Amino acid sequence: MADDKLPWLETPLIWSRSISKAAGCNVYLKLENTQPSGSFKSRGLGNFLKARLAENAKHGNGKPTHFFCSSGGNAGLACVHAAVTLNSPATIVVPLSTSDYMIQKLRDAGAKDVIQIGKSWFEADQYLNETLLPKAREAGENAVYAPPFDHSDIWAGNATVVDEIARQLPEVDRHYPTTKSSSDHPIPDAIICSVGGGGLFNGIVQGIHSNYPSSPPHIIATETLGADSLSQSVQAGELVTLSAITSIATTLGARTVARQAWEAAMNKRIVTCTVLEDRDAVDACRRFADDERILVEPSCGVALAVCYTGRLREVLPHLTPSSRVVVVVCG
Repeated sequence: MADDKLPWLETPLIWSRSISKAAGCNVYLKLENTQPSGSFKSRGLGNFLKARLAENAKHGNGKPTHFFCSSGGNAGLACVHAAVTLNSPATIVVPLSTSDYMIQKLRDAGAKDVIQIGKSWFEADQYLNETLLPKAREAGENAVYAPPFDHSDIWAGNATVVDEIARQLPEVDRHYPTTKSSSDHPIPDAIICSVGGGGLFNGIVQGIHSNYPSSPPHIIATETLGADSLSQSVQAGELVTLSAITSIATTLGARTVARQAWEAAMNKRIVTCTVLEDRDAVDACRRFADDERILVEPSCGVALAVCYTGRLREVLPHLTPSSRVVVVVCG
């Protein structure tokens, strides 16, 4: 039964000796790259699709739900995997910058159709909402837009990352020679995540409020230069729309972040936005492949680069060798 299916899974949390050494504190890796779709987006999109299917089963007209998602690639893969797992079709719209390899992955995963249009995700999303969805609905389909990041059900799904960290961290220390404090309080001092449209970031904020209400970990929201819409918005004090995405980290390529992400990031007491260059992200990917035998894309590498480059110490100079920092290896 489709309603028994869960299109995401609990991922490992491990301690990294090499990155801990580079950062000067305990660094843990939340391996979201092991999700069925290859990224954390399995959580948010999976939760969103399940919610819409439940609504259709209860209040719908009996027609099957056809999901439509715009994506730089990873959200599309998550949508397709979730849709196929839940016995529903999914059509994905991607920008022209999307590689042939990613398009083939989407088709192989079971997409009903993959449409390539627009210079950026913003233009692909615009085509989906202004042209493709209306046509599908006029044809009588129960066509549902699956947003890649900007929806409360997406954030609720992504919040499960922190639910798992809260459960796993005390147990993980039993298996590694971590540098422990005398109190050994199993709460992260910081959580580092990459930010594109803000879906993962919003989920982490929500998860921290639920699991660590009295002692919230600091959130380090990382972007690459040229895809830094959150950082620019925080600096400007208002939502900023980038004129173009110029970073190679195209899956971070949301020209405007979700409003809720910007509002949360304005709380500088618990959130710091930091921007690194593409070369930092690429170098981190290479080092991570050597250190952990795991290959990730630059959109994920920029979060790891916070630990490799010394940026972590600049952001949180009070960290000690016994401090705990979790990096979300998003995919």
